[in-house]
Order: sequence, then structure tokens, then C-alpha cells
Amino acid sequence: MLAQKLDCSLTYLVNGVTAEQMREIELNMSYAQLALDNGEVAEARTRYAELLADGGLAGLPKVRQDAEYGLALATEGSGDLEGALALLYGLSRNGAADMTPERHVAVAVALCRCHREQGDLTRAVEVAERILGGAVRPAWTEELLALASQLLTAYIERGDLLRAQNFTAELLAAAELLGTPHALTLAHWGAGIVAVESGRGEEAVAHIERAVTIQSEFGDAGRLWRLRGDYAQLMLMVRPAEAQAWRDLLLRVEVELAESPVTRTARMRCAINLAHAELLLGQPDRAVQHIRTVCDMLDGVSKDLQTKVRLLAGQTMAELGRHDEALLELATAARLLDEVPATRLTAHSWLTAAEILERIDEPERSVAAYHRALACVGL
Repeated sequence: MLAQKLDCSLTYLVNGVTAEQMREIELNMSYAQLALDNGEVAEARTRYAELLADGGLAGLPKVRQDAEYGLALATEGSGDLEGALALLYGLSRNGAADMTPERHVAVAVALCRCHREQGDLTRAVEVAERILGGAVRPAWTEELLALASQLLTAYIERGDLLRAQNFTAELLAAAELLGTPHALTLAHWGAGIVAVESGRGEEAVAHIERAVTIQSEFGDAGRLWRLRGDYAQLMLMVRPAEAQAWRDLLLRVEVELAESPVTRTARMRCAINLAHAELLLGQPDRAVQHIRTVCDMLDGVSKDLQTKVRLLAGQTMAELGRHDEALLELATAARLLDEVPATRLTAHSWLTAAEILERIDEPERSVAAYHRALACVGL
């Protein structure tokens, strides 16, 4: 009645925006979400930022929350983990009252993932356990299983394998109870990683292949090819003698990812795995080509991934007999390792550096790297 008397739209009275402005906001939100879904994180980040800077979302708390969450994911995808964390914590503080339970868990998943990628495993575990580790565990949902998957990975990365094994059994039981393809894929994939880290290779293969089979039957194509890339990565660890088969699979994954809406990180990981496969096959000259592809995409990615690339480059140069270049790559890796917290993964990286240095006849540097690896695990 008021809208009729004032000769304006009901949308304007309720939200402070006209019907035309609302259509424009919805259109821009759709474009931003499409860019994010297609892996165009820079474009998505720009569009979400423009929407939030406009001020037109002030009277639309739900839409504003969606834009803030989208901006956080796009910022994370761009490699700016600090910026993503600031946005996610701001969303938790300012929008908690308007959040649905699903969004609350989704923000926790993103927080846990960002802290883990930063190397801050303590914070990653705290974020997830605040929801999952209470006196009364909430009823399992797909969203909670996604959070549990991040928590399981954090347990593994900090070397808490006993807790990870116990938690894996709970996740498998919860996934079987839910019975959804996504839940089963997450649970079996997590169980496979725990088995790999615990030295139970064949058990790992069974879980990993189960996850890939489920995803093949019920998942979307883009996620399936990313999963197959991760599968090849783990199989290179479990069955290195079959490296040629995993390289061939990775080459197919590379083609599919080039034609799919995936993030830069997914393509980088595929190239890293291809370089690793070529080294196992005694083809360091081919590995160099993949490493160059990765190095062209390093700007803005996490220090963990940069370190992995530099160590792989150092190993490749060592295999090629280019010792000076190997030393340069290893020195860059050491600088990166000095900037991250001491974790089990950091220890493994120092161990890798030590072994490469030993191979190129740098005993003093090698011993120093071995000491750093021991220090990271408290020895």
C-alpha cells in the first residue's frame, strides 16, 4: 500500500534499491560467480570487489554476504591467503547473525584450508575442531564432511597420524551412513592419504581407486580429472615402478585441465607431477619443460607450493649435471623454508634438499640441511 501511495517499487521500500538496480546487481553477481566457477579468479575478484564498493548492497544483507564470501574465495584462488583470511574472519564477525548453518560451515572450511596452506596447522585444527570437536557432535552432513576432510589433512601434515587414523574410521562410517557420492569420495580419499602416510601402500590404493570410481560414476567431469591427477600423484609414490602409466594418465589430465574451468593451482600441480614422473623415468630433460611451465605461474602462490617447485627444479638440474643452477634453486627453496613454520612437511622439504645437496657433492650444505630437518621435528 505504501509503495502504491509513494509511486515506487516494493523492492525499493524493502531494500533501498529499485527493481532496475536489483536486476543489475543480480546480473553482476551471476557474472562474478560464473568467473569464479570457471577458474577466472582475477576477474571474479574484480567483479565482487566492485559490487561491494558500490554501496548498493547495504540493504541486501544476504546478497552482500554472498559477495563477501565469493570475494574471499577469489582472493584465496589468486594466492593472497592473508587477504582471504581477513575477508573470511570479517564475514564471521559481521555476518554471523545472518549466516545459514551451511554458510557457517563453508566459511570454516575456507578458513581451515587457508591456514593449512599458510602452514599454520594449529589455527587450521582449531577452526575445524571448534565445530567438529565439541561435547555434542552435530549430525553429519556433506558440508561437515568437507570440513572434516580439511581437518584430517591438517592432522596428517602436522604428523598426528594416530589421531588421523582414528578420525578416518569415523569419517568412513559417517560417509556410509550418508551414502552420497560426494561424501563417500571425500572419506575414501582421506583414508587413502592416511594409508599412504602410514606406509600401507596397498590399502591406500584400494581406498584411492574406490574414490576415483565413485567420482567417475557420479561426479562432474572437471572434478573427476582433478581427482585423477591427484590419483596419479599418489600412485607415483606408492607404485613408482609404474611411472610410465602414471605419466600417460597425467598427460591426459593436462589436456583435459587445459580445456576445463580450473584454477591455476590445479594446472600447476599437474605439471609438477609430470616433472616428477619424468624424473622417475630418467628423463630430466623432459622434466625441465614442465618445470618451466610451472615457474611461469609462481607469482602469488603459497610458499609451500613455491618450495616444492624449487626443490623439484634443483633435483632436475642435479640430474642434468648443472650443479650451479641446482644450488641456486636450492638456495631459493631454503629462503622460502626459513619463512614458514616448522612442521612435518617442512622437515620433509629440508630432507629432500639435503639429499640433493649430498648428490651434487656439497657435504657441508647437506649436513646443515639434515640438521634443519631434524630441528623441525624437535630433534
